[in-house]
Amino acid sequence: MGERGRKKTVSDVEILRQFALDPAPFMHPTELTETLDMSRQGVYKRLKDLEEQGLLESKKAADTRNWWITDEGRRYLSENS
Repeated sequence: MGERGRKKTVSDVEILRQFALDPAPFMHPTELTETLDMSRQGVYKRLKDLEEQGLLESKKAADTRNWWITDEGRRYLSENS
């Protein structure tokens, strides 16, 4: 019988680490869906939560929203890795 229930939760640290390791100054949620094996909707919700905490910032341009890690996000990552 296959596994049931929710998939393993991806931590805030795992998400922030993707931003810190990426050489680009910003990321689109689609990039994270591939790396973290999460749905686009799930990634978008998590990014919004991290933005509300001040760990990420975003800007919408040309009908797409891009995200980047803040200095506070980098501090959080270094303290919790």
